[in-house]
Amino acid sequence: MKTLFIEPGSPWENGYLESFNGKLRDELLNVEIFDTLLEAQVLVERWRRHYNVVRPHNSLDYRPPAPEARHPWAPVLATLGPPPRAA
Repeated sequence: MKTLFIEPGSPWENGYLESFNGKLRDELLNVEIFDTLLEAQVLVERWRRHYNVVRPHNSLDYRPPAPEARHPWAPVLATLGPPPRAA
């Protein structure tokens, strides 16, 4: 994986991250008031897990990303059938 530098003030250079940041801000940070750092950490982690495991994503045909990340080839392999047997 290669790290790329994004110019300050150029959010269009990293649309995926900007989209994630916007959802985090709209769905959690703008609606919660955190009384402690621990509360913030717990609620952000809860939101992150929901985002990755439960929440449907448009780009994945409204499926959550976590199962896709664990088994990205599962749909392809399911269509191939069982492997041939050795003679």
